Amino acid sequence: MSITTTTHLNFRGDARSALEFYKSVFGGELAVVTYKDAGNVPEESAADQVMWGQVRADDGFHVMAYDVPTQLGYEQGENSFFVSVRGETVEEVTGLWDKLCDGAAVVVPMGPAGWAPAYGMVRDRFGVVWVLDVLGEHAG
Repeated sequence: MSITTTTHLNFRGDARSALEFYKSVFGGELAVVTYKDAGNVPEESAADQVMWGQVRADDGFHVMAYDVPTQLGYEQGENSFFVSVRGETVEEVTGLWDKLCDGAAVVVPMGPAGWAPAYGMVRDRFGVVWVLDVLGEHAG
């Protein structure tokens, strides 16, 4: 069993530029999946925006980012990050999910996703947004 946490930054159309900048600062490898790549285009203007991206360096630096879809609220600097928790099994992640949901508001219910066997998003009772998923084929 292995759990990792990563800062997940949220943007509105600037995720790719931000990730490229962080790569230039910290080094490492850049990976980007667009909404078009994932077959999940919320609207045509968002097709080439980042649905999931990351910079990961050998020294341990790791940051993830995406472009918030237009149907979700976004104010720069407000709700600008998630804490991403990634586990190896659905059971492991579901156990954490159940505990985080105590007094929380579910944003995206836990369930299978196109990129992971399980994925969910919850705003805990303290206002922190957690994204939980299981390492999958496209989950980097």
